[in-house]
Amino acid sequence: MEGGTVSKKPVFQIIAQFEDQSVRPRDEESDVISFDQRANEKAGRSTDSDPVSGNPFIVKPLKNLPPVKQLLQPQNSEDLSRKNKGRTEEGAAQRAATAPYSGEKEGGPQPGSEINEVQSAKGSPQQTPPVRRSLTYLSALQANIASLTWRLQGADHITGEHGIQEPEEKKIISELLETERAYVNRLHLLDQVYYSELLMEAQRKKTFPEDVVKLIFSNISSIHQFHELFFLPEIEQRLRGWVSNPRIGDIIQKMAPFLKMYTEYIKNFDKAMELITLWKEKCQPFQDIIMDIEKREVSASLSLGHHMLEPVQRIPRYELLLKEYLNKLPPQSQDRADTEKALGLISSAAKHSNAAIAEMERLHRLWEVYKRLGMEEDFVDPSNELIKEGSVQKIPFRRSSSTAERYLFLFNNMLLYCVPKVIQVGSEYQVRLKMDVNGMKVKELKDAEFPHAFLVSGKQRTLELQTRSPEEADSWIQACQGAINRNQKQIESFKPGIQVMEGKPEELGRRAPQWIRDNLVTMCMRCKEPFHSITRRRHHCRACGYVVCAKCSEHKAVLMYDPQRLNRVCLACFTHLTGSVVNSARDERKRGILEKDSAEVSGRSLVCSFLQVLDKSGKAGLRSWCVIPKDDPLVLYMFAAPQDVKAHTSMPLLGYRVKDVPAADSRHLFQLAQSGQLYSFLAESEELKQSWIKVLTRVVTGNIFEAGDDDDSPEEMD
Repeated sequence: MEGGTVSKKPVFQIIAQFEDQSVRPRDEESDVISFDQRANEKAGRSTDSDPVSGNPFIVKPLKNLPPVKQLLQPQNSEDLSRKNKGRTEEGAAQRAATAPYSGEKEGGPQPGSEINEVQSAKGSPQQTPPVRRSLTYLSALQANIASLTWRLQGADHITGEHGIQEPEEKKIISELLETERAYVNRLHLLDQVYYSELLMEAQRKKTFPEDVVKLIFSNISSIHQFHELFFLPEIEQRLRGWVSNPRIGDIIQKMAPFLKMYTEYIKNFDKAMELITLWKEKCQPFQDIIMDIEKREVSASLSLGHHMLEPVQRIPRYELLLKEYLNKLPPQSQDRADTEKALGLISSAAKHSNAAIAEMERLHRLWEVYKRLGMEEDFVDPSNELIKEGSVQKIPFRRSSSTAERYLFLFNNMLLYCVPKVIQVGSEYQVRLKMDVNGMKVKELKDAEFPHAFLVSGKQRTLELQTRSPEEADSWIQACQGAINRNQKQIESFKPGIQVMEGKPEELGRRAPQWIRDNLVTMCMRCKEPFHSITRRRHHCRACGYVVCAKCSEHKAVLMYDPQRLNRVCLACFTHLTGSVVNSARDERKRGILEKDSAEVSGRSLVCSFLQVLDKSGKAGLRSWCVIPKDDPLVLYMFAAPQDVKAHTSMPLLGYRVKDVPAADSRHLFQLAQSGQLYSFLAESEELKQSWIKVLTRVVTGNIFEAGDDDDSPEEMD
């Protein structure tokens, strides 16, 4: 002390020590907090004594302090004024009593006298008042005790002796090390406990085969040795020297290629699970050993299957941790380049694992299909890939039949057309047709009678199928077309030196045709004679798909898509396929005016649709397929069916008047009138009715449609 000024350092030292003692346990033998030599050295003093008395500091702890919550509660004005008054009087009394010790004079306090509030414990009884002053000063710190919480709250973010925050990338590597240690423990459990004890039991007592145990655990021993002897020690050593060498990418880059050994384990995983389930039911000693190990503390109350799943999930976890580590690395980090390369290798190993899982799932799906088909024939080959399966409805060719439920299995090289079994004993489906994807074609069918339908045409047969929704039909069309495209690319890649002739039309009989449905025709599509259920029945030509009568299909020929037998063909196809000329009296007669092919003229018509002709009483009569051809626009042809080759009625239109009948009882009517003759037609919708009126209004006046006219395109409503 110089010039009567007391140093302030002891007071700050007391405050710091008080705060420090507030968070540390007290000495059980003493209720007194003393300061050692280190506290004085940190405060800049060479001794641990009071600068006034020379005695060591002894500070009694504060007792009966109110809780921090009570200190933070608001107080009313009367309490505050009463406490402030008491503190003022007490402060004045203390200053008067300690004036001789602090150098304070009657004129007021001297500089530095308010700091001299610490008194030595030793000395005469006259030194007691300064001690009370010190305790009074320290008691004033009660209101600031709550501020000590910042030290505790910030402690989680400060690590190390010097209070330096740990880098985020190091935390990720620490997490990698912790999970790797736990993972090695699991591998040790699988390899040295489960595998060893089961194998020992199989070798000693022969209660179950050794090959079963080896097949269950696959290459788990190799995986365990790699992680325990190489990967884990490398990570531990690098983390110990992280300050001098903060890198991890080079280690993972060196070890990543060995992770491909997981492929064998993952491929065998499903088979291993099946064997465990089978032999636990089949062999009691096998089950007892597994249950005994599962009860041990090392198993952590988890099953064998849970532990065996960890190697399957390990590589994706490496990839996630490495991505997070790379994101936390500073842009200028020396480890960035190695980490990016390591991440690429880990991703490659993960792809190998994912490919193994996908292959395992593919084989599993093939096996399930093979069982559902009864395993009677070798339809399922390991090289096949199941693309799509589902239920569809078969559209019948016979007019008296209804749709029937069918089930399709689409593979990369074939389509299986199956029938569900009524009694599912041994199998669920029976294969009716196997259609090769090579040469298969698929397209959408626009049919008002059978909406959202599609056609699949193969070399052996053509199928018309219906789905429950347009989205489902589109899905099947896209799946079939995708299989066709991939198959075509494979064929082209295997024939690089063969020149394929382009532009060659498909020859008749090389592939199954699309059959014309029976209800779309009313007469033979060759001789134009009307069908009868007894005298003239319907038959299909296996070469062109036309519906013909028995006389027009009395010939048979060998077809390339079905070479094992002779197939019924019409006269025109027989002549084309065999080159034989057959004389027929029917070919010599002239073509009648009504002999127009409905399908042909409908494709190049001004308007075509179904219409009903009403009789004089207004009752609906015959429903006909009505067409106004472009090449003969002044005549209305009416066919019994859309695929007929001969119209049953023709009506010249020139000179008629077109009348629009107002809608009555939800019927869409229009009329053609001329010199006392009146024909009423009933359309299926108002839109279709307006289309007919628009075309007829121009035709009946002789205003023929010219090429390039806006209305030149045909209007058709199925």
